[in-house]
Amino acid sequence: MLENPRSPRVRAVAKLAKKPARVETGMFLLEGPQAVAEALTFRPQLVVELYATPTALERYSDIGDTAIDAGVDVEYVTEEVLNAMADTVTPQGFVAVCHQFPTAVKDVFATHPKLVAILEEVRDPGNAGTIVRAADAAGADAVVFTGRAVDLYNPKVVRSSTGSIFHLPVAVGAELDDVLARAREAGLTILAADVKGDDLLEARRDGVLARPTAWLFGNEARGLPDEKLALADRVVTVPIYGHAESMNLATAASVCLYESAFAQRDRPRADEVTER
Repeated sequence: MLENPRSPRVRAVAKLAKKPARVETGMFLLEGPQAVAEALTFRPQLVVELYATPTALERYSDIGDTAIDAGVDVEYVTEEVLNAMADTVTPQGFVAVCHQFPTAVKDVFATHPKLVAILEEVRDPGNAGTIVRAADAAGADAVVFTGRAVDLYNPKVVRSSTGSIFHLPVAVGAELDDVLARAREAGLTILAADVKGDDLLEARRDGVLARPTAWLFGNEARGLPDEKLALADRVVTVPIYGHAESMNLATAASVCLYESAFAQRDRPRADEVTER
């Protein structure tokens, strides 16, 4: 059992909360039973080290069983050691070190996806992780981070995704022009989400949302500048019916992605009715 919270090994794990250490090692930090369970289930080959307190492993015995099945050793640590490793105040008994695994942009569009989320200079880690989670829930094929976006492997992004980064391809470090060109080549319609756009209901009535779509979401504070909005096939806004001053980016993105998911899944049934 690791007992010394000041040991070099513990400090090396804790450094992964900072970007320079992640860039240097190609690793990232994973915390909590849910995220660890998702990694072991969907991408066990990425898990390099797994640490747990005896109490946590007793409570979540299924994680221990999954780790054994995946050939991943679990190292016992004290609560003090786990707290020293973790980025959060309450890591809930589990910390893992994983390989980073970004997807190449060309691979995202090589499979002719039907729904992709593009995050242009989205900086808030909570928003970024939540959008990845929403894209996963809506059945999107991929997420792409473009421009000077937050680091995908920032601990807050990873936590906010609640394990969804292990479920779908995520590309990082791409330039928006290149991504949009590849999206068009793959037959996707580019829809930009912005307050200057048409009402989302209009896009629903026009049948636009049923097409293979790449949704473009901009920075939380500045949105998308006019020159980037001009790159989209259509600009759409989520209407506000109450008295809220604005809508959180992740919330708006979730609405847009689910509107596309609903429309794309409803279209085959409508076609069947027409044929009959």
